[in-house]
Amino acid sequence: MLELLADPHAWVALVTLTALEIVLGIDNLVFISILTSRLPADKSEMVRKLGLTLAFVFRILMLFGLTWLMGLTKPVLEGFGFALSWRDIILIGGGLFLIGKATHEIHSEVEARDEGTAKPANATRSVALIIAQLIVIDLVFSLDSIITAIGLVDQIEVMIAAISIAMLVMYFTSGPVGAFIREHPTTKMLALAFLLMIGLALVADAFDFHIPRGYIYTAMAFSASVEMFNILARRNRLKKKS
Repeated sequence: MLELLADPHAWVALVTLTALEIVLGIDNLVFISILTSRLPADKSEMVRKLGLTLAFVFRILMLFGLTWLMGLTKPVLEGFGFALSWRDIILIGGGLFLIGKATHEIHSEVEARDEGTAKPANATRSVALIIAQLIVIDLVFSLDSIITAIGLVDQIEVMIAAISIAMLVMYFTSGPVGAFIREHPTTKMLALAFLLMIGLALVADAFDFHIPRGYIYTAMAFSASVEMFNILARRNRLKKKS
């Protein structure tokens, strides 16, 4: 451990991997914020913290199961020119889940606006359902995150440190992100569109058609900046009216 502290390469690896894990964690954070946006404030806070805690626990458990994790990359299904591993199958399932969930939420948002009021749901059932969905998607994002970490760094200590720092950043930014989405409903639709794109990317990755994450995050950043200008413009128009 002391050798790693004195090794400049380990520090470079830590900074690089931490930055990458924070970027990869954006997907997880957006999904958690979307799921908790319809809950009351007290339940939303509790479920959001639980979701982030589960994401952290899954990542650490996967790190200590490296042998099992690498076994997931071995092909188990072959045919039609494709060889699918358990990792690929999990990514396909997770990607389809994200696409289905985002589509359902977009439909609900449109229907709610058309009908004016939404039918109240049972709070306990809603919380239980959201937690179940968080467990599923945390597993998928954790798998993607850890396999990326394994490809970049050899030392498990560096991986744990980078993931811990990234999860702390997510933990402290999750509240403001969730509050912002609740305060500005149009950003929720944009976030759902992001989830559709991420789900498609996960399915594509499973079939060895890699969409560079840089393209995805650049598109997300550009769309978010346009939405920020729209929010500022609406705010200025309201000020002028008042």
